[in-house]
Amino acid sequence: MSDFLRNMLRLAVFILIQVYVLNKIPHLHRFITPYLYFLFILWLPFSVSRMWLLVIAFLTGLILDYFMMTPGLHAAACVLVAYVRPFVIHVLRPKDTSDFNYREPSPKAMQWTPYALYVFILTLLHHIYLVFLEWLDFGNFLDFLIKIVATTGISLLLIFTVELLFPRKLSFRTNTA
Repeated sequence: MSDFLRNMLRLAVFILIQVYVLNKIPHLHRFITPYLYFLFILWLPFSVSRMWLLVIAFLTGLILDYFMMTPGLHAAACVLVAYVRPFVIHVLRPKDTSDFNYREPSPKAMQWTPYALYVFILTLLHHIYLVFLEWLDFGNFLDFLIKIVATTGISLLLIFTVELLFPRKLSFRTNTA
C-alpha cells in the first residue's frame, strides 16, 4: 500500500473514531475530553515538507471543526502541532544518523523514551492551545490547569494504547528511491 493511501486511510479512521466514538462518550467529568485525531499528524512521515505538514494539519483540523461545529479551534491547534513537530523531532532524534533510518515516528524508530517524550510534548501543546482557545481566557486558572492535565492524561492513555495494540510495520528509508 502506498504511503499516501495508508495516510489517507489513517486520517479517515482517526476522524471517524474521534467524531463517532470519542465525542459521543459522556464526559467522565466536566474536565475530561479525549482527543485522538491529532495522532495522525504525529505519525506523518519524516519526509513530509514543512509546508505540506502545515497544510495537512490545517485540513485535518478543519475536517474535525466541521464535524464538531467549532470555528477553527482544532485547525489552529493542529497547525501549531505541525509547526513545532520538526523542531521536537530534531531535538529528540538520535545524534548518530546511521541509527535513524525509518520513515515515520514510532517507538521502534525513535526508541520508547524519546517517542514518549515526543508524544507527550506535542499532546500537551495541542491541549494547552485548544483549551485556551475554547475558554479564550484563563478564567479560573485552576480549572484551566485541571482540564489540560486531565485531557492530556486521557489522550496519552489512548495514544499509547493504540500504539501497543496496533503496532505499525515500519519500512526503512533507502538511498535507492
